[in-house]
Amino acid sequence: MRARLTAAVRERVDIRDLMPSRADYDLRPRTLRSDLLAGITVGVVALPLALAFGVSSGVGPAAGLVTAVVAGIVAAVFGGSNLQVSGPTGAMAVVLAPIVAQHGVGSVALVTLLGGALVLVCGLLRLGRVVTYIPWPVVEGFTLGIAAIIFLQQVPAAVGITAETGHNTLVTAVRSVGSAFTSGLTSGSPADGGAPGWVWTLGVVAVVAAVMLVLPRVASALPASLVAVALVTLLAGLLDAPVPRIGALPSSLPVPVLPDATPDAVRDLVGAAVAVAALAAIESLLSARVAATMSGAQGRTATYHPDRELVGQGFASLASGVFGGIPATGAIARTAVNVRSGARTRLAAVVHALVILAVIYLATGPVSHIPLAALAGVLMVTSFRMIGASTIRAVLTSTRPDAVTFVITAVITVAFDLIDAVQIGLLVAAFFALKAVAGAARVHREPLPGVAHEGDERIALFRLEGAMFFGASDRILSEVTAITHGEPRLREPVNVVILWLSHLQLVDATGARALADLVLELEQRDVTVLVKGIQPQHRKLLEAVGLNRMLAHESHLFTDLPSAVEHARSHVPAPLTA
Repeated sequence: MRARLTAAVRERVDIRDLMPSRADYDLRPRTLRSDLLAGITVGVVALPLALAFGVSSGVGPAAGLVTAVVAGIVAAVFGGSNLQVSGPTGAMAVVLAPIVAQHGVGSVALVTLLGGALVLVCGLLRLGRVVTYIPWPVVEGFTLGIAAIIFLQQVPAAVGITAETGHNTLVTAVRSVGSAFTSGLTSGSPADGGAPGWVWTLGVVAVVAAVMLVLPRVASALPASLVAVALVTLLAGLLDAPVPRIGALPSSLPVPVLPDATPDAVRDLVGAAVAVAALAAIESLLSARVAATMSGAQGRTATYHPDRELVGQGFASLASGVFGGIPATGAIARTAVNVRSGARTRLAAVVHALVILAVIYLATGPVSHIPLAALAGVLMVTSFRMIGASTIRAVLTSTRPDAVTFVITAVITVAFDLIDAVQIGLLVAAFFALKAVAGAARVHREPLPGVAHEGDERIALFRLEGAMFFGASDRILSEVTAITHGEPRLREPVNVVILWLSHLQLVDATGARALADLVLELEQRDVTVLVKGIQPQHRKLLEAVGLNRMLAHESHLFTDLPSAVEHARSHVPAPLTA
């Protein structure tokens, strides 16, 4: 035991496997070419998403670009997946929006640093495997809820008004639609013929959506989202459309600055930082796992080190916060594009970030003219692609507990809070799991083996199977005592009870105590109790709750059934003779 503990401590102290190495890269010409092409492709796809998620978070498009560059490079170098692409994501934008509304844009830098530090510590503590304990229905329900929130967040921009703050996303979306149609907003310009502003913005969204849905079927090699955004930007300029634009963007990366981390500020934002860290860890690990699965299906080898992935994402958010960005996570959509584009190593993710960096230094002028409604259209289409109808159908038709868990998680995500949704989803899933385990726990009265003897009807052999734990112990206890109390249907009272424990797979403290109480109750009623087949992994716990002391004699513990039955027959009183 001491040796295992020492080995575990050494593993946590030794962080060499969490750091970058030369083995992370393969610079052979063929691999290098694949990574460069994949990186350029992902960079083109990621550009409008980075702008859109920056706007959606409430921090601004520049923050999205900075995060895509800085966090994209740092996470690629330090992360645990050789194919993961990191940057701003819709889920993180959903978390940040209420934080910005409550604490202001200035709070984001500190939240990003605190959240990154928490994720980094989780990686150093080797907590990366925790994500494997999140059930599939919870993950899919969370994803569906995120997709719905992303769509609803774009409604104000789609109808051309400024979103209200401090309200639930669904309420804000409904109010935005009502306000747009009742306020009579017009541009007042002869060029638009007095058309309401929402007509123009909805037109932009419609064109973007149409291009993103049709273009992949016609020319799958073209980046549909980028083509859509470029097209509506050009049309909006030619028609002098009265739609809000992105506006001025920095033409270089900001100078690194540390935010003011006063004790009061940290105390006010620690809850938000925990939410950011939890989301960053969960989403990044899930995305890395998806990348490994997709790569394996295509016959390529994908490395996936969950602890190193947390370390990389922690460093990425720390770097992003210093440069004025937002918290970063692994991006499932961009990671999938990276895998499908033939990426081989983490160099592809680095190239993707460099492509966006080139845009910052060379093309911020044209980018500043992009309509905000165009980014809203990109995110609306993206939200529909986050979870497919086949996945929803598969969850809803699997089992009733899984379907209920899925729906509850999705509803709470939209109606309340993302982290609360995951926690409640886990509780619901755990409840159904415990209910299933409790239902699998059984107690059977078995016939005695071998040739029947006179008086065998006074011996009750109970075989316990499944799990003897807090969720099933009372039921099993009541079933045994009901039989041994001498029911009217029994011809003879029970004098001896054999508890056959060999088939118990799980025993917790509550179950062990229930067994001890059962033995005590039976012995107090002058029923001799014999125990057969205590498994080694359960022995220490049963002894700790006093099961051995409750038995009439220490010899009433047996390892084989024939010996227990033979001893039980010796305790059956001889029949009375006339």
